[in-house]
Amino acid sequence: MKDNLKEDEKLLGQLRLPEDLKELDPEQCKILCAEIRSILIRTVSLNGGHLSSNLGVVELTLAIHRNFNSPEDKIIWDVGHQAYVHKILTGRGDRISTIRQKGGLAGFTRPDESVHDSFISGHSSTSVSVACGIAEAMKLQGRDNYTVAVIGDGAMTGGMAYEAMNNAGKDSLKNLIVILNDNGMSISRNVGSVSKYLTNLRNTEKYLNTKRNVEKTLTKLPTLGTKMARGIKSVKDTVKYAVLENTIFEDMGFVYLGPVNGHKIQELDEIMRMAKTFGKPVFIHVKTKKGIGFRPAELKPDEYHGISRFDINTGDPEISAEDSYSTIFGRELAQLAERDDRICAITAAMKLGTGLQHFADKFPERFFDVGIAEQHAVTFAGGLASMGLIPVFAVYSTFLQRAYDQLLHDVAIGHLHVVLGIDRAGVVGEDGETHQGLFDVALLNTIPGAVVYSPSCYEELRMCMNKAIFAHKCLVAVRYPKGSEEVCYNSAYLSTDHVFMKIGGSGILIISYGKCFNEAYKAQMILKDKGIRCDLLKLTRIIPVDPEITEEMNSYRHIVFFEEAMKAGGVSGRIGDMLSESGYTGSYSRIAVEGFVKQASVTQSLDELGLTAEKMAEYITDRYGSDGKA
Repeated sequence: MKDNLKEDEKLLGQLRLPEDLKELDPEQCKILCAEIRSILIRTVSLNGGHLSSNLGVVELTLAIHRNFNSPEDKIIWDVGHQAYVHKILTGRGDRISTIRQKGGLAGFTRPDESVHDSFISGHSSTSVSVACGIAEAMKLQGRDNYTVAVIGDGAMTGGMAYEAMNNAGKDSLKNLIVILNDNGMSISRNVGSVSKYLTNLRNTEKYLNTKRNVEKTLTKLPTLGTKMARGIKSVKDTVKYAVLENTIFEDMGFVYLGPVNGHKIQELDEIMRMAKTFGKPVFIHVKTKKGIGFRPAELKPDEYHGISRFDINTGDPEISAEDSYSTIFGRELAQLAERDDRICAITAAMKLGTGLQHFADKFPERFFDVGIAEQHAVTFAGGLASMGLIPVFAVYSTFLQRAYDQLLHDVAIGHLHVVLGIDRAGVVGEDGETHQGLFDVALLNTIPGAVVYSPSCYEELRMCMNKAIFAHKCLVAVRYPKGSEEVCYNSAYLSTDHVFMKIGGSGILIISYGKCFNEAYKAQMILKDKGIRCDLLKLTRIIPVDPEITEEMNSYRHIVFFEEAMKAGGVSGRIGDMLSESGYTGSYSRIAVEGFVKQASVTQSLDELGLTAEKMAEYITDRYGSDGKA
């Protein structure tokens, strides 16, 4: 037993994990689940992270590890943010306090962190595809292990899930088990026909009552052989078909089991044991409650999906969402929609995260939540635009990556006026590689005719939104960072295009845009105190860049571009091309992102990337300091 265990970790500390989980009796399982919930609440209150989704899968995760043998059996979590419990139950509980911290446990599954993490997971609707690939590989390798994909009902709105299930049923992968964690939510509350379909399945009272009566009888019988178990399942199928008829999952080639209470270990154990007897793909429908075990998260599960540090006694978050770019964007869009009834707002299950609740409250008929379906959201926006409306799709930068083909083919080629509100642009911090907003600039830079703004404060955000909505007739994006503004420069330099901020007598020019520009401005002040004079060029419209600025840039001996985006395909590369084409003879250097950025605080990441004011000033002092002396 571990030393110095907290009161709520006594049973957990005695176990060899995950092996000993199979030996626990029902009462011990109940105690262990309570311990885990206490650990989750305490950890997320200190670190921030994904709380309500993890609270909802405590019993489900325990049941999976009681009935399957990880790592020989492969468990794939769809959107690994619900895998905190999985990490605790696979021997990482002593490090759970480091989750989402620099050098600590990742907030998502990572194979390089543990052999129990089968695949990296950060985006939605991928687990069944991964599981199909692993199951096929096992078949080719002659292995008889199980592959278990855990997918949420919100993720079932993503088309990729159905592509994979269609493929799995066709190939009849005998050891593939898909577990649907159905909590009636994705991040925001679920919408659409899939949600209604699942609601009908789980609320068929006649079927559920019949099923419970059959189960009570079965539990009194001794252990059953495989053939008899299959025979009983056939009887249950007959009852179910009489009540429900076929399900879409059975039409795809799966055996459908459920729905089952996701917070009752004995029911979960029974249905998972049964699933292993069929020798063909099985779909288990598990009903859970998001946020269970922490009252604030139960009442507002969407707000506690991903949350900053909070007071464990009250549930109040440490950082107010009211002071953020997302909130400013949402409120401004609602105000603009009062002026023009053509404006529509679209979200992919992220109404609160993107600040669109303000629009939805005022104009529900013009607000569209399409579920976790970014590709559909973009093409849907194209359809609205083709009819003369002005659709605004608010989406996190990391999720926009999923819709590149649609941006190119369904919007840009047709010269349709679709506006993107790209939230969480740049470094976002603790969620790590899967969620950094560093690729949107390079992505949009390849699309002919696209216009992109990157404001550096709230007021510029408002100005850019007006331009994007009323001054263009093409694909146009406004990208803005996570969190609140930090404005250092004089408001006289606000712009929707570009502006030079000159000290005078300098041969050094610093260029930047967006949130990063504020660091560049502070670097200018640091250098000034050292006697090194640098001018600044602030870009707000970053795509396309005004070609006329090269004439003024040519007067500098040294130009340094600091860019909080990928170096490959970035704006700094385009500026470099423009300088070369104009015959520039001075030195030009680019500090931008190369490779994936791991989890850490935003400040820690920017410091490592050389994008803090201090690192910018240090770079220029070391490289060009003497040339900048007055």
